[in-house]
Amino acid sequence: MNTNKNKLTSGFTSGITPLHRIAEWPQHRWPWLLLALVSTGLVITALVMQHVQGLNPCVQCIYQRTAMIGVALFAWLGFLAPQKAFVRIVAYAGWITSAWAGLSAANHHLWLQREANPLFNSCAAFPDFPTWAPLHEWFPSIFAVTGMCGDDGWRLLGLNMPEWMQIIFFILLAIAVVILVIRLLYLRKV
Repeated sequence: MNTNKNKLTSGFTSGITPLHRIAEWPQHRWPWLLLALVSTGLVITALVMQHVQGLNPCVQCIYQRTAMIGVALFAWLGFLAPQKAFVRIVAYAGWITSAWAGLSAANHHLWLQREANPLFNSCAAFPDFPTWAPLHEWFPSIFAVTGMCGDDGWRLLGLNMPEWMQIIFFILLAIAVVILVIRLLYLRKV
């Protein structure tokens, strides 16, 4: 009985705080798995909304989808080998870059819907992928543009798709930055 009490209180007396525990998350598989499952689930949800519910994605939707796929792929990479610093650095960099790209695309999408003059600013009919990776040609059921940026028919709790994506990408980016800052402050490593 006394041994169990010592085990329970030893974490607090030795200086281990909840922030220390958060700082250790990237070295464990479960946080990467959680991120991978959530982001993969969001990509699957987007595909169901497109192919089952008939919501056609515009070019900004495709950019946001591509960014979410990036978050998912880098999260799966982090899940594979979280103990290796190089893998964590690549996974973090990809996660942050993808979340930033998705947030930027969601912001631009909202600008097109709210502020842009539709006579002078419209969204493109094809995504601007690199010539060496024309994803919309290789995987048209995932990356082809079939809708217009101004379409604003879908709503959940009063928010449209780009507003939800703006929130989701902001949360993903904030989580990455907060965990990285806590890790650097408490463990002095990535």
